[in-house]
Amino acid sequence: MGMIKRLDIPLIIQGHKLHSYFPDSKYSIRCNTLVWKGYLQPSELSSRYLIKVVYQREKHPNVYVLEPKALILAEGKTKLEHVYDSPKQHLCIYYKRAKEWDATKLIADTIIPWTSEWLLHYEYWVATGTWHGGGIH
Repeated sequence: MGMIKRLDIPLIIQGHKLHSYFPDSKYSIRCNTLVWKGYLQPSELSSRYLIKVVYQREKHPNVYVLEPKALILAEGKTKLEHVYDSPKQHLCIYYKRAKEWDATKLIADTIIPWTSEWLLHYEYWVATGTWHGGGIH
């Protein structure tokens, strides 16, 4: 019996699924790269955040907060928690080495809920000064 080859989800399917979940969002595909922009509101009491996901074939999706342009820091903190780049607001939403995400998974069903969860933990962090979202430093 041969090995089953995993089927990566085409970028157009990723874009359509994101747009179906977020009808006001926009996406484009150029040079094997999907760029999606849409608003997330992690809870009824939360702010709305404009998120950008950049997913290049054969790589991991990268998630950025575009609005607000400068996320508020928790009192006494000098940079954001659990980000790859604080000024760029490039979020760390999962541990890539653990292979929690791969190209056979829908961004809309994984990356977006994880981003919403990050935003919720971010709001708790701003309020309390303690990061409760777990993760690896």
